[in-house]
Amino acid sequence: MSQYIKTWKEGDTAFWRGPFGGFPYRPNKHGELLMLASGTGLAPMLPILQSITDDEEDETFVTLVGCFCTFEKIYLKPLLQDLARYWNIRIFYILSQETSLENLPWSYQGNTYTGRLNEDLIKTIINSCRRKPFVLICGSSAFTEDMNRYLKAAGVEEDSCFVF
Repeated sequence: MSQYIKTWKEGDTAFWRGPFGGFPYRPNKHGELLMLASGTGLAPMLPILQSITDDEEDETFVTLVGCFCTFEKIYLKPLLQDLARYWNIRIFYILSQETSLENLPWSYQGNTYTGRLNEDLIKTIINSCRRKPFVLICGSSAFTEDMNRYLKAAGVEEDSCFVF
């Protein structure tokens, strides 16, 4: 999807289908949500994040891992930075086409990785989760396949995952 959106020009017309299969979020059902999103796969994660931050009674921890090509292509940076200020929200960025973090604003350098999201990084992130995570995945079919494989290798059971 991302590859098409970047070619759009002002005035272009788009037709939408979906969404297909929503995640029935219930406050405090899962101790922690681990959200793995690639590009526009960020979209279904946002209403869930907003629901958690809008509900003072919801103590669900969230770790969002957003995968983008470059720093400039991170969608909704200001919104994500605002959400990351909540006590129960952590956001990591994976930038596949960046080679260095030097030119990023310092506020991003501590939670950003270069390269692709891989099995070792998934294991590190899972081990840093504060509670046993329930995993939400949204991205291309290749991204979803990779994430499912990495999660299985990390010991995450299939019934602890939801794919959009």
